[in-house]
Amino acid sequence: MRERVARLAGQRCGYCRTPECIAGFRMSIEHIIPEAKGGQTVERNLWLACHACHETKGARTHVRDPLTGNRVRLWNPRRQRWPDHFDWSQDGTEILGLTPCGRATVAGLQLNRPELVAARSLWVQVGWWPPRSDTPE
Repeated sequence: MRERVARLAGQRCGYCRTPECIAGFRMSIEHIIPEAKGGQTVERNLWLACHACHETKGARTHVRDPLTGNRVRLWNPRRQRWPDHFDWSQDGTEILGLTPCGRATVAGLQLNRPELVAARSLWVQVGWWPPRSDTPE
């Protein structure tokens, strides 16, 4: 099941979009709806996540939109299209939230954490980043 989920996820973190081949480590399979909130270990509730995104998300399913202060659901990589909720900054180093869900996910999961933005800057310089397609293959 891990290989199917990883293939569907395009071999990259469903949240920060970091590919396994660039990160140099195997990503985790995470529960979109955490087990602590009743989520089941079934393929439709699993997705690929890097350690930092997985750890930061924890058992949360909702976070606050930093613009409105409203509590909204985190982005669901199985049910929602990335380009509908996010875009890349002009220099390709930061994820921009376009919707309440997108903004809340960027803030709540710290998708622009300094060390990741620094890594993306290097990836841009060598032509590995940003991803050419933001939908899994």
